[in-house]
Amino acid sequence: MTSAAAATTKSIIHVAGYSSCGFYRRAASVVASLSLLFPHRLQLVQHEFTSRDEFREWLIHGTNFRERVGNTLGGGNLRASAHSSSPFCWTSNTADKSSNSADSVLEFIGGCDDALDWCRKFAQPPPAPSTSTDGEGNIAEMVPDGHSPSHSYDYDLLILGGGSGGLAASKEAAKLGAKVAVLDYVKPSPAGSKWGLGGTCVNVGCIPKKLMHNAALLNGNYVHDQPHYGIGVTPESIEANYGMTQDNTAATHSWDMLKQNVQNHIRGLNFKYRVDLREKEVTYLNLLGKFVDKNTIETVDKKGNVDTVTFSRCMIAVGGRPTPLNCEGGELAISSDDIFSLDRDPGKVLCVGASYISLECAGFLRGIGKDVTVAVRSILLRGFDRECAKLIGEHMKDEGIVFREEVVPTKLEKVGEKIKVTFSNGESDEYDTVLAAIGRSGDTSKLGLENVGVAVNPKNSKISAKFEQTSVPNIYVIGDVMDGCPELTPVAIHAGKALSRRLFGGSNQAMDYRNICTTVFTPLEYGTVGYSEDEAIAEFGEESVTVYHKYFIPLEWSLSPSRGSHQGFCKAIVNKHTDKVLGLHYLGPNAGEVMQGFGTAMKLGCKFEDITETVGIHPTTAEEFTTLSITKESGEDAAASGC
Repeated sequence: MTSAAAATTKSIIHVAGYSSCGFYRRAASVVASLSLLFPHRLQLVQHEFTSRDEFREWLIHGTNFRERVGNTLGGGNLRASAHSSSPFCWTSNTADKSSNSADSVLEFIGGCDDALDWCRKFAQPPPAPSTSTDGEGNIAEMVPDGHSPSHSYDYDLLILGGGSGGLAASKEAAKLGAKVAVLDYVKPSPAGSKWGLGGTCVNVGCIPKKLMHNAALLNGNYVHDQPHYGIGVTPESIEANYGMTQDNTAATHSWDMLKQNVQNHIRGLNFKYRVDLREKEVTYLNLLGKFVDKNTIETVDKKGNVDTVTFSRCMIAVGGRPTPLNCEGGELAISSDDIFSLDRDPGKVLCVGASYISLECAGFLRGIGKDVTVAVRSILLRGFDRECAKLIGEHMKDEGIVFREEVVPTKLEKVGEKIKVTFSNGESDEYDTVLAAIGRSGDTSKLGLENVGVAVNPKNSKISAKFEQTSVPNIYVIGDVMDGCPELTPVAIHAGKALSRRLFGGSNQAMDYRNICTTVFTPLEYGTVGYSEDEAIAEFGEESVTVYHKYFIPLEWSLSPSRGSHQGFCKAIVNKHTDKVLGLHYLGPNAGEVMQGFGTAMKLGCKFEDITETVGIHPTTAEEFTTLSITKESGEDAAASGC
């Protein structure tokens, strides 16, 4: 907390402005009122000028007080040196108003609205003591990076990578007064796929994946649900089926039309991102960059022209790229960088790997009618809850997806128009498309990190950091390219914005990487937050963990005979001694929508009683959490019954 809201010593706040300025009078009046209420905690010092010109002479031109405040505070607050309106508010360790020295300034507050926000925080009761067990709480202890508002570099902040995290960080920093540029250049995938501004999520990740997952859901609704809701049913078909309804036969599907519409949507987003950067006064540089030294990047454009860009601070946000298939003929495989823009029908597909990317791709491809096989080396969805992963695998097998277990490809070879794949167990088969999704690595090999001494993890090419600060203090890293960071778009966005606020807004708030919700968009969607069951037992001990669980049939599936064998599932993992919820897991429709609200509850430290005492929304699948009552250790049947 940057204000003195929780302080026990007296805070001295200075408010400077000219006498006829209503904003100055308002800010000074509110602070004066608080100082009367809390005379031992707050003191107001007014610097009142007779005219606007006199005020600006003091602030900007003659004394240039704002620049001196900015220099005193170092790189922590560019807002001070850019502030030009009345009032100008700051805290100090002295009530002396005769001195124009900025040495006593503790914190730059801002203008009228900022002063009112400061007062609101001051008047609030102090927060409860942190219950964090990581020893660090939410305060980021940064190493000084040498930044000064009076530097001579081209930019205050240069961001490498125009993905979700880099774009969010750039706009936040620009809003705080920093001069920012985003350097973004997409290197084609090994198969030749290219895309525009926006990074993995927008172009070859979350957005096209969710749209194609939705195509699979719509196809499933047509086949399994619509006729049983009376849609498309004729009197003749009812008579032919003896008064019963039957599933529809699979609909025809146009891969070209789906791909074209998805790509058109993505191109629209690419354009919007460029416009947004321009409106936020962020410079966009479509250039490939490589470090020369800790303040210089060498750039190359698509024509091979070389130049340099200098910066006071740099943020690496280049994300990751799929790990290539390492076997003979591995170059014949495509990756998730290629599938969403594939210029031909995928046909019969082999998905290599049991990651969420592999299973999501296998799911939507099967959902639109493709013949799909998944090659699994060990287990499904490593890092996720084992019970939920098993249920997802069983559901996918019911959907007609073939699993080759405990094998890896050892050889790929072209046989006519097909790709023959030989597996480690000696078996082989032919496919139209082989999609490798065996992991992702940081896209750092050509950044020239060795020139500045930033080390990478040799196992995944990712960069180690503490509070997003690398071993070189003025070089930072966010998102998928940071070692140990969850590979999730919202994580990169939040981390980037939080870091920009620390670098240019005077904040010390760290990114909280705990209790982050995520959803896996497999045919049976999986939403989760917090510990898996195995993780909770390993961390707290089996004797301290209780698991509440339930199987249920979503109401929207209940009219379809072919969905009758499919069930949803939810469970809550609870600390037996404190009743605190350690993890929540859900399998069923709309998993992301269900889990998002529970994520907020988890961040607030909810207890199991908080959930069960919440009145559910009926009839929904989310309400199943509010009616959990059966524990695993009881051995009772966990199937839901009744309404």
